[in-house]
Amino acid sequence: MDKVVSSPQEAVADVPDGATLAVGGFGLCGVPVALIDALLAQGARDLVTISNNCGVDDQALGVLLYAGRIRKTISSFVGGNKELARLYLSGELEVELTPQGSLAERLRAGGTGIPAFYTPTGVGTMVAEGGIPVRYDAEGNVVATSEPKEVRRFGDQDFVLETALTADYGLVRAAVGDRHGNLVFRESARNFNPLAGMAAEVTVAEVEKLVEPGQIPPEAVHLPGVFVQRVVVVGPEGKRIEKRTTRPRRSAATPSAAGTESTEA
Repeated sequence: MDKVVSSPQEAVADVPDGATLAVGGFGLCGVPVALIDALLAQGARDLVTISNNCGVDDQALGVLLYAGRIRKTISSFVGGNKELARLYLSGELEVELTPQGSLAERLRAGGTGIPAFYTPTGVGTMVAEGGIPVRYDAEGNVVATSEPKEVRRFGDQDFVLETALTADYGLVRAAVGDRHGNLVFRESARNFNPLAGMAAEVTVAEVEKLVEPGQIPPEAVHLPGVFVQRVVVVGPEGKRIEKRTTRPRRSAATPSAAGTESTEA
């Protein structure tokens, strides 16, 4: 039952070329950076990633993009990654765009054994009707597009059929974990992490703090250990801020009125 491994390198050592990875995180919040860096050093390539936004430029999953290791990404938002846009438009990367809520539910469905579900999201758009560019060629011509999806009417509303997502490996980051793999995520870092962990055949969790079994109250567990196969302790280091925004204050004694302070990105 002790699922702790000695290092991030050991935790991802068996990830093969062509593997599908479900990766937690939103922007740079809750991203398993230690596992991603270890995977970069390990050398696996032709990967398919399922994540909200596939990293930010050369950070998080972006390091694998820059190294040419990702063949396809299934994501919701790709606007914050210039390298992804370049690879996509030059025919070097396949991109399957999925609405954010649908992406979350597709992962949850995969983790709970539900093959598909109906949702109103995307009805009347290219999400349902097909035609979203999936792959370009080197000249910038569209060579593959998304397929039309089944639309069914329930009551007085149409719904589109979305299929579940599963992965070979799940990479997640938690604030606290125990030796049995039970995980607790901190505030917004919870985001896609439990879903990515549920949907994978083998889930690897990097944790900031390791505790003994029984120290996490059952009602506090966000992802039960039944979904987690490996745990590696990485500490709190390595977390990054995507965009740091500050605002100058006139003085501590006489702060500016709300709404009058300038902001700097």
